[in-house]
Amino acid sequence: MAGRGVRVAGGRARGVPLVEPKGVRLRPTSGLVREAVFNILGNAVEGARVLDLYAGTGALGIEALSRGASHATFVEGEAACVEAILQSLSRTEFQSAAAVLRARLPAALARLSGQFDIVFMDPPYDDSSREEVLAALFPLLALGGCVVFEHASRYNPPVRPRGLELRDRRTYGDTAVAFYGRVEGE
Repeated sequence: MAGRGVRVAGGRARGVPLVEPKGVRLRPTSGLVREAVFNILGNAVEGARVLDLYAGTGALGIEALSRGASHATFVEGEAACVEAILQSLSRTEFQSAAAVLRARLPAALARLSGQFDIVFMDPPYDDSSREEVLAALFPLLALGGCVVFEHASRYNPPVRPRGLELRDRRTYGDTAVAFYGRVEGE
């Protein structure tokens, strides 16, 4: 079923409603926050290899594809979410530019290969493994790449997880987004 509130906000598939999984409670990234994140990322999305962790509806990765990313890999542990992402990829005609991995984090990171220009990380706000996942992203992040970590605004994310450094943090009500880059020379 198409969600009234979860639509692609910009790019080639702008306005296309995404499929929402049945029976799974999610907190999809709001359209306002998605729009702000993509405005901050700007031209970095064009041609980027994207990793969408804790993908949920797949909204962040699909938004990146719509705005010109060359490929997106989605990692999600819930079967209903994986099915919804596959349906949304079909609906937006981005199937050939995407891979969907059904696996739980942080264990799923060992199954990924290559490097990514942009990593979206939107764990449940109470997820106890979020800092472990963040610290394990260094080898997967390309030089000049960016980790976009969505979290509750009351939470203070680590400033310097392994090989990364906090470069910016924006707050939108109860939601905050931290932007990390690779530390050169590590």
